[in-house]
Amino acid sequence: MILAAGVVLWRPATAGEGGSTALEIALVHRPKYDDWSHPKGKLKRGETLAACALREVKEETGQSCELGTRLPSVQYLAHGRPKEVHYWAARALGGTFVPTREIDALLWLTPAEARTRLTQPRDRELLDALLATTAH
Repeated sequence: MILAAGVVLWRPATAGEGGSTALEIALVHRPKYDDWSHPKGKLKRGETLAACALREVKEETGQSCELGTRLPSVQYLAHGRPKEVHYWAARALGGTFVPTREIDALLWLTPAEARTRLTQPRDRELLDALLATTAH
């Protein structure tokens, strides 16, 4: 079993009349798979799942974040091997994105735009879980 951790990264955004608060969701693009997803990555030896999630979001987005509500874990086959990814909601605290070979783009989108852009249905389910648990 491959263990991994990730986040559904969000930040408050002012939108609409009267300055109502809305959320923006961060999505990353992986050129190797040409997909859009939430930041995530494999657990390193001796690392906790929470530490892995924080490290991966920093590596992939440049953002520091605060882990919030635990979201559902996702299980699937990755190259024929079972993989389990543990997710959290995470509020972005700031940082600067620098493209790499692994992640070449970062977008901040409204939840509706993120839903359309996400490649995998399981990632849309994580977005729904975030929206159901995050006060916004």
